[in-house]
Amino acid sequence: MSLHVHKYGGTSVGTAEKIKGVAKKLVQEKKSTQHDLVVVVSAMSGETNRMTELAKQMQRSPSAKQMDVLLSTGEQVTIALLCMALEELGQEATSYTGGQVKIVTDDAHGKARIEEIQTTSIQADLDNNRIVVVAGFQGVTASGAITTLGRGGSDTTAVALAAALKADECRIYTDVDGVYTTDPRVEPKARRLDRITFEEMLEMASLGSKILQIRSVEFAGKYNVPLRVLSTFVEGEGTLITYEDDEMEKALISGIAFNRDEAKVTLAGVTDMPGVASAILKPISDANIEIDMIVQNIAEDKTTDFTFTVHRNDYEKTMQILQNICAELGAKNVDGDNKIVKVSIVGVGMRSHAGIASQMFTALADEGINIRMISTSEIKISVVVDEKYLELAVRTLHESFGLSGE
Repeated sequence: MSLHVHKYGGTSVGTAEKIKGVAKKLVQEKKSTQHDLVVVVSAMSGETNRMTELAKQMQRSPSAKQMDVLLSTGEQVTIALLCMALEELGQEATSYTGGQVKIVTDDAHGKARIEEIQTTSIQADLDNNRIVVVAGFQGVTASGAITTLGRGGSDTTAVALAAALKADECRIYTDVDGVYTTDPRVEPKARRLDRITFEEMLEMASLGSKILQIRSVEFAGKYNVPLRVLSTFVEGEGTLITYEDDEMEKALISGIAFNRDEAKVTLAGVTDMPGVASAILKPISDANIEIDMIVQNIAEDKTTDFTFTVHRNDYEKTMQILQNICAELGAKNVDGDNKIVKVSIVGVGMRSHAGIASQMFTALADEGINIRMISTSEIKISVVVDEKYLELAVRTLHESFGLSGE
């Protein structure tokens, strides 16, 4: 008997009626296909924000460990309600928190990484024809502390479970009916992709696409888990995320990704010598701040301006760290800008086509959009531009590379 892992996001289980709707969908699928089903759910939409606000009323800067304890309760509510709805329809079901499954993670609270999943209990329930409902987004350390996996962590839970259980397919149900060439809210002409490669999806997730969490795509690619993105509310085939084939190489660009949550910082006038980059970035890394793009400009006087981007939420903290080490490194000053965005084009077709960068830069220049930073890889080109140009840049590139729907 084949096994499918389903994941339902917060909007899909946002009300009692929606949870009942998911339950009916699951029962119908089990009856019509005879698939074994493992279901991963998020907290009901709005719950995470509500609990975060409560935490801020208790403590100005809530501890990451206690936030994990608090936020993990959202998924616990959903798994119980969904099991009740399934049982009301006559379908046996079992609910599990991350700790009960034994989704073992490291101890990086708020950003934990999965190290091991114990599947014995789940398999026993499947053998007894039960639907298994698992709380997404959460795990437990080896010592028993509750952890959470970060934004979109339920996707990672679903794919990791699919890999551990050797599922035939992992289906991510959300409020969109697949992966689009770009966000339709920014470019109404965006079209749904029938297929996209793991590599392209990984780039788009890392570059700001909110459809899937990057670690879920990493898991799927590493363990060859067939991954499909579908709508909870609209019937359709969605988008299949798979390995590259000859047909996919014909597409020049698959999508335009963007990230509004960018900030740029510069340490100016640093002496250009071995070890300076490490001296700048080590305290940033020690503060658990992730660095994205890096640019280093060397002047004739043997000094360098060292510029990099971080998440906008980490901007103030990063600026403070750099100001603290500015004198120590002999830098002239620290400068920053948290009104920037990153726009990227992604496509495996870049490997076999020349002139992509030139086309991208020309299209932006024709609209008067100045490029502040550039970063490239084998299948993507990213640029940093002023925040006010985001939508214009996305629409311009979408049109330039012929991505609009029919």
